Amino acid sequence: MATPAEGSMAALLPDLPKGPLQAYRARASFSWKELLLFLEGEDMLRFKHTIFSALESDPLFDRSCGADLPMEKYRELSFLRCKRVFEYDFLCLEDMLQTPLKVLALVGCLGMYDWSLSNKYFLHAFTFTSAIYTSGTERHFEYIQKAFRMEIFGCFALTEVSHGSNAKAIRTTAHYDPASQEFVIHSPDFEASKFWVGNMGKTATHAVVFAQLYTPGAQCWGLHSFLVQIRDPKNLLPMPGVMVGDMGKKLGQNGLDNGFAMFHQVRIPRQNLLNRIGDVTPEGTYVTPFKQWRLLPYLAAAYALDHFSKSLFLDLMELQQGLFRNDQSVRQAELGREIHALASAGKPLASWTAQRGIQECREACGGHGYLAMSRLGDLRNDNDPNCTYEGDNNVLLQQTSNYLLSLLARKLQDGARFESPLRTVDFLGAYPDILAQRFPGPGRAGLDSSAPLAAYKWLVCYLLRESYQKLEQEKRSGSSDFEARNNCQVYACRSLALAFLELTVVQRFHDHAHHPGVPPPLRAVLRRLSALYALWSLSPHVTLLYRGGYFSDEQAGKMVESAILDLCSQLKDDAVALVDVIAPPDFVLNSTIGRADGEATLAPSPPEQHRPRNCRHIQHLQPGAIAPPGRPPTTSSLAFPVPPRLSPPVGS
Repeated sequence: MATPAEGSMAALLPDLPKGPLQAYRARASFSWKELLLFLEGEDMLRFKHTIFSALESDPLFDRSCGADLPMEKYRELSFLRCKRVFEYDFLCLEDMLQTPLKVLALVGCLGMYDWSLSNKYFLHAFTFTSAIYTSGTERHFEYIQKAFRMEIFGCFALTEVSHGSNAKAIRTTAHYDPASQEFVIHSPDFEASKFWVGNMGKTATHAVVFAQLYTPGAQCWGLHSFLVQIRDPKNLLPMPGVMVGDMGKKLGQNGLDNGFAMFHQVRIPRQNLLNRIGDVTPEGTYVTPFKQWRLLPYLAAAYALDHFSKSLFLDLMELQQGLFRNDQSVRQAELGREIHALASAGKPLASWTAQRGIQECREACGGHGYLAMSRLGDLRNDNDPNCTYEGDNNVLLQQTSNYLLSLLARKLQDGARFESPLRTVDFLGAYPDILAQRFPGPGRAGLDSSAPLAAYKWLVCYLLRESYQKLEQEKRSGSSDFEARNNCQVYACRSLALAFLELTVVQRFHDHAHHPGVPPPLRAVLRRLSALYALWSLSPHVTLLYRGGYFSDEQAGKMVESAILDLCSQLKDDAVALVDVIAPPDFVLNSTIGRADGEATLAPSPPEQHRPRNCRHIQHLQPGAIAPPGRPPTTSSLAFPVPPRLSPPVGS
């Protein structure tokens, strides 16, 4: 006698009807039921069974009518079937989130029955509603509920007659009118007509329309999405100013009504802008939470690394003067070791920061940044060898970690004090006490560079301890000193060297920004730059701060992120002026998109024989200085002036 479970599976997977295929089916080396259960799982099989059973038992889905009907009748039937699918409520929102593959299963089941029905359902239930969910905010979510209750029917209107995949060239406009607090949606000509939009031909009442957003003063803010009513849900007649129609009979899927639309000065409420990435105030001001976030940290890095390179150069001059005087003191020797450690990590930090900054700027400029005329490619190529000459960056970092590990070894073996001529390691004197510290908790302190400074000191102490313990473990396991140090490099010593150098850069720029000699009008902007660079540099180490116990709850990590965004917001109005301070003249920069007047001159380059040949390689560019729109992206690495006797050979 079959168990209840076996009976249930038999009902779910009944034997197939016997016939000519039975003999071939019997030849199989496996059970088709077992393979199906393995691939799909019982829950998914039951879900599909529910869908197919509902369709088969519902007269509305009778196979005697469908594709052979006149096109108008077929589209009417497809809409009624789509509505019935919603009534069955096969898949609620909770199921979608818990088992996303059921979405594909539902679309696939409907598609096997009729792909016109499947696409019609998918465009409304998922494309239209997900556009509202991902691009809109809570003020728009009521439309999602209306869509699932079939009170409205939606479509996704991006493609135009003259522009499909080239979304940035979309020509439909949305001008904001502050007097009425409305957007005016307009198609300037036939080529700007929305075209081939699924569900738009006969049944859609609302559309997510993509248009170029303009605020007063004719300033364009690029492509944005708007929720536009195109028909009256009661009678499906077009709304005033909307010309909407059907594309006609296609080669297939004629149950899906693809359509077109033109808009003639159609007014919609300001709130119909899907405003997750950008919004317009009632007065007509464009605001966005994302403005300048990608580039401003690199601008702060330019200032911090520039100050560090100058201060390190002065330290080197002090060392050189000692060499000229034939200074044989212990301090002179320790100064050489310390400068060597700083320079060995300084080149990797500067060249890698420049590398990332140039690439970020290239991507932020879109296609314009890919043009040779932008000269971002020149900057990227000229910086690239900085990552390998005078020693591969990863090899050089080992020199810095070796320096720090030797100090800890001397401390543990001989009780030597942590101190150095430039005082970059003096804080390690409180090594055990620092390791016992924890993040003080949320507060305004996070907006000042003193908080990340404290975190950095803990981080260096933690990584120093971890690196030393890993090194000793490797030695005890029988590894040679060379093998032990190489095995420690990847996850321990490399991070130690970078964190130590970042701490030094942050500390020096913090001291510089907070020096009493800074003129009062400049204090705020320099301190914001200092805090931004400190927090931004610290943010990649958040995992280590949690792993070591310095951070204990999620609020600490969120606080770092929030503080970075707050500082970017505070610095955005100063961005152009900050770039003015460090930017070379237009003649030197020689970029079509980085002129000081903010104008882009995307004209073809002159013939090769007419190009000036003395304009390249003469600018001294700052590391990571990425410009906001209208000023040049001036990014390169610092060439640290390390004397040959202090430069480690490649592979050391």
